[in-house]
Amino acid sequence: MKKILLLLSIFLLQYSFAQNSVTLTGTVVDEETKDPLEFATLVLRSLDNPDVVTGGMTDADGKFNVKVSPGNYDVSVEFISYRPFTLKNQSITSSKDFGVIPLSLDIAQLDEVEVVGERTTVELRLDKKIYNIGKDLTTQGASVSDALDNVPSVTVDVDGTIALRGNDNVRILINGKPSAMAGFGDTNIFQQLPADAIESVEVITSPSARYDAEGTAGILNIILKKDEILGFNGSVSLRTGIPENHNISANINYRRKKFNIFNTTGVYYRKSPGNAFYENRYFGDSVDVDHTLEDRDRDRRYRGINTNLGIEYYLTENSSITGSVFGRLGDDKSIVENTTSRFLNNETVNETSRIEEEGEKDTSIQFAVNYINNFNSEGHKLTADFQYSYDKEDRPTFIEENLFYPTEGLMAREQIFQKEKQNEYLIQADYVLPMGDAQFEAGFRSNMENEVTDYALEQYNLETGEYEPNLGLTNIFDYTENVHALYTQYGNKTGKLSFLLGLRLENTILKGKVTGEDSAIDLPYDPNFDKNYLGLFPTVNLIYELGEEEDLSVGYNRRINRPRGWFINPFPSRDSRTNISQGNPDLNPAFSNAFDVGYLKRWKNLTFSTSVYFQHETESFEFIQEDTGLTTEDGVAIIRSIPINLSSEDRFGGEFSIMYNPSRKVRLNTSFNIFKSKTDGEFNGIDYGAENTSWFSRLSANITLPAEIQWQTTGFYRGPSKTAISERKGMFGVNMAVSKDLIKDKATINLNVSDLFNSRKMRSYTFTDVFTSDSENQWRERQFTLSFTYRFNQPNKKEREKGQGREDNGDDEMGGFEG
Repeated sequence: MKKILLLLSIFLLQYSFAQNSVTLTGTVVDEETKDPLEFATLVLRSLDNPDVVTGGMTDADGKFNVKVSPGNYDVSVEFISYRPFTLKNQSITSSKDFGVIPLSLDIAQLDEVEVVGERTTVELRLDKKIYNIGKDLTTQGASVSDALDNVPSVTVDVDGTIALRGNDNVRILINGKPSAMAGFGDTNIFQQLPADAIESVEVITSPSARYDAEGTAGILNIILKKDEILGFNGSVSLRTGIPENHNISANINYRRKKFNIFNTTGVYYRKSPGNAFYENRYFGDSVDVDHTLEDRDRDRRYRGINTNLGIEYYLTENSSITGSVFGRLGDDKSIVENTTSRFLNNETVNETSRIEEEGEKDTSIQFAVNYINNFNSEGHKLTADFQYSYDKEDRPTFIEENLFYPTEGLMAREQIFQKEKQNEYLIQADYVLPMGDAQFEAGFRSNMENEVTDYALEQYNLETGEYEPNLGLTNIFDYTENVHALYTQYGNKTGKLSFLLGLRLENTILKGKVTGEDSAIDLPYDPNFDKNYLGLFPTVNLIYELGEEEDLSVGYNRRINRPRGWFINPFPSRDSRTNISQGNPDLNPAFSNAFDVGYLKRWKNLTFSTSVYFQHETESFEFIQEDTGLTTEDGVAIIRSIPINLSSEDRFGGEFSIMYNPSRKVRLNTSFNIFKSKTDGEFNGIDYGAENTSWFSRLSANITLPAEIQWQTTGFYRGPSKTAISERKGMFGVNMAVSKDLIKDKATINLNVSDLFNSRKMRSYTFTDVFTSDSENQWRERQFTLSFTYRFNQPNKKEREKGQGREDNGDDEMGGFEG
């Protein structure tokens, strides 16, 4: 009975307030792009009672819906890194729709015609930072990997590994979802896709509950371009380079009031030469070889076509459905030549030459359907997604090794036939409910993935002259990963404090099965498993406004790292007879708790941001190198690299970035990140506990030269690092680019030099009681690229600055508040 009376009282209070209140609605957008601004705040300061401050927050569509008592107010709309929009002494006596409210970025007071060119490249949100990397000259004519390597907090290693704050366990999303572009967990496709297909990159170091809990480092969400200009428009880009790097791509868009058709298509041919050097020393009285020198030359060729075609149809004024298909056909080839010299007591034992030719034919296709229903203009919204992805890779490999000292002759031949197939289904729904000044969200996601690897090895019998199957390494590995999730979150603003609280429940099901004979190399795990994990992942994000141009943020989230790709593939690589890499299908997921505290301060020409962070991870992954106990036919020990679960890892660090625009012709950006990690754990009686301190820094200068030629130089340095058994030396690189607009700003020509000094080489040293290994690896040599882009039926720079040349359905033309 008491509960009924309490509910009745709450209802009567809400009814009374509703009878004596008015409703304020509107939409907040970016002035230039017209994109909605989520988590922007409407602030109303009462003139009748100065102690009363109320307001609300915008939803994902930039809409707000606020109930207030009639009265006189100072009204303002505020958003981090944007100039506030204010109206003084407003008499509000009835409900009012303020229409579209455009906000401009808070940049230096520049001449009007230079505003777009000097726009800052970072936008802040409550739970992420958005980098508009398309404005970076060194990414024009470059690849997606090159573009990501220019984003603060992000690094891309020489082998294409992407890391966030020095941690390579980062989740990569395309338009907020897993994508066939990164099939089999492989990011090599990003080295072929043109960077000009990207609109922006969202760096999410403290993800809210609406995002996957995958990725202990955080999330990188790549947003692809999709134009909204009425009519037929787009751009065409041509690229050529040395070493060979050719690409033709087009971004086409056709927009009408009821539908929008968009397409991005690219054809590429690229060569990526590289090299490596290894020096191994072995210890023990029984070794037949105590010293080896290995020179490795790589000649990789990538060619293929990719396309993304979609149509968005507007069912009503408030609902739409979008269908899209992505396809990629790749035909890659890699030739690796190894020359190895082996010694015993400083005397040459033998010298061999090894050639490995690997083909890779890729077929990827992805179908996606998205439905959006805005129940009303107040932000009440439902979205639903379905996505199916299919990936197939055929990787035939031929290996031949010949002896050329002290005699000449064939030593070994091998044929490898590896086929991989992956099917993935995604079902997702998200619901948004405004609640006065606050906002409630809930949703679910099911991601079901199955990957089958068929691996067959045939070895040449020197006596019979025929190939014979190696049954110990001829197997089929079937891996299933199903993740089902529910989430809810709540956001609000109280005074100067904005907060977003969320909770995500995820159920992870991992299954693996190997069919075939037992492996010829003893494995320290069981390749057949069936695991089930249920976990809660809370998130907290806070922003406190210290001043008009000063903010403090705090974030906490719990994350999971699920093993995938070659981390779990049990079949050993055949890059070398003596150095092999092998996955571990019995890896358990790692879990982490992460804390982040950030600070942002803006001046007239300067923006400074910094943060400190801490992460504690359990069951963390660590690659170890160990002696397999086996030797080659000529008595050389075989060393294996394999990932294992260690007990824990603590990682803490700090970073800062500065954006400085001293004049309209000079822009300077710099960032610095330093972190320390401490690993605790042992495996097979060996203690792998270690401490590592490392850092990286980036400096970029963009200068406008005479004749409006843009010149940009970006340099970076990545400090040394170490684990329990290895050390990695520091590495630096410089990229340079010049750009010039032509044909009344409808075309752009760009010359880009990647790795100007050819210095991006990874040098490392590994040491154990059994062996030491000193290596140098250059994944890709210096690259020169010349690109030309032509835009048609698009507004030029001056038209964009004056707000001309853009047509929409009419909503964006309302211009904002009326008196």
